[in-house]
Amino acid sequence: MDSEEFRKWSHVAAEWGADYRAMLRDRPVRARTQPGAIAAQIAPSPPEAAESMEAIFADFEEQILPGMTHWQHPRFFAYFPANAAPVSVVAEYLVSAMAAQCMLWQTSPAATELETVMIDWLRQALGLPEGFSGVIQDSASSATLAAVLTMRERALDWQGNRAGLSGHKALRVYCSEQVHTSVDRAIWVAGIGGDNLVRIPTSGLWRSMDVGALEAQIIRDRQAGLLPIGIIPCVGGTSVGGTDDVAGVCAVARKHGLYVHVDAAWAGSAMICPEFRHFWAGVEDADSVVFNPHKWLGAQFDCSVQFIREPESLVKTLAIQPEYLKTHGKDGVINYSEWSVPLGRRFRALKLWFLLRAYGLEGLRTKIRDHVRWSEALAARIGREPRFEIVTEPMLSLFSFRHRAPEGRDGDEHNLRLVNAVNDAGRIYLTQTRVDGRVAIRFQAGQFETTEADVDAAFDAITDAAELLN
Repeated sequence: MDSEEFRKWSHVAAEWGADYRAMLRDRPVRARTQPGAIAAQIAPSPPEAAESMEAIFADFEEQILPGMTHWQHPRFFAYFPANAAPVSVVAEYLVSAMAAQCMLWQTSPAATELETVMIDWLRQALGLPEGFSGVIQDSASSATLAAVLTMRERALDWQGNRAGLSGHKALRVYCSEQVHTSVDRAIWVAGIGGDNLVRIPTSGLWRSMDVGALEAQIIRDRQAGLLPIGIIPCVGGTSVGGTDDVAGVCAVARKHGLYVHVDAAWAGSAMICPEFRHFWAGVEDADSVVFNPHKWLGAQFDCSVQFIREPESLVKTLAIQPEYLKTHGKDGVINYSEWSVPLGRRFRALKLWFLLRAYGLEGLRTKIRDHVRWSEALAARIGREPRFEIVTEPMLSLFSFRHRAPEGRDGDEHNLRLVNAVNDAGRIYLTQTRVDGRVAIRFQAGQFETTEADVDAAFDAITDAAELLN
């Protein structure tokens, strides 16, 4: 592809992207293909000769697009949003065109310095105190792994990376049953072992970790010759929004010398609204905090921010400095590759800069407040329907519900049939979970283009599908 073809197809791709976003409401939200159907259309071997862009682009539209689930669809109410606000997409065009490798300050000074400033913009936006710095990770999974590695090294007097874990007491990390499975994976990868991730019972409206039970377990573990190293509370857990008492957890951690990493991957974005900050009261005492601007805030994936109280501990855990990665003759620079597990780094800060300037904090707050208000209204409306019940009340814009099965029919099977019927119809997209061992259906509003009418349409899609099951 020469420069003129690059110009032509860049225009084609940009026009296609704008048309795609404009027409999303006319598409079913979820892909309607059977397993293997897409692969069967693709040549089994790579081509020996070059093919034309016209042919490639046509095949993209005919073969690939039908197999895509449309995460930017305004009626995507499943999982959590993976937003890509249009201005963020434009920024990503520029990032892709420059294709910079931003691992060190010297490999792109603007990328490093803009990241530093964007972290502080977001710190201010979320109401976190001065003293927190941070880094843009690819995802909350990577941020949590970095935090677990840091708590491990701190507890082992920085000897784990050098000597390994053999010969040490078994390490213990504490969380609730509501945390994301990325916590489990971080424990595995860090060599701590899944058996040493201790799940503390939860209770109350927000399914919070029992702080008294947490402290009692830490004491028992120490008495048993084990080594407690950290606690991972969550704010807005994936299943139904489980939210721990962060202040209480941090108080226990301080008492026992443990590291606290707060997982607020989804709900953290809502903290730009001061009225929601009670959900993570006490967060200023945490050692690290993760939230994903690529979820509710509108930044295109991947873009996860990890705030850190003492970056020296993180760098001491992760930094490796061979001669070819040193920056000579420049003092006081940050090399963010030393703050994360991967060496390679994309220019993620640019889309945050575009996004925050194009919408402003008040514009972003309005979107989040609307999503919360519309979800609360939908939950109330569903709850008034005779055969529906609200299983978990709205935590911000996330709630769960269940439809009562006809006499003699298994309730779990019935609700799985309902969520499948809703999704097969294509008008909206929902996912299921389990609450107290029983199937429930999740609803979460957060897609950037969602309107109140889209949320109202969800009510019709849900009740219509339920009526057809009877």
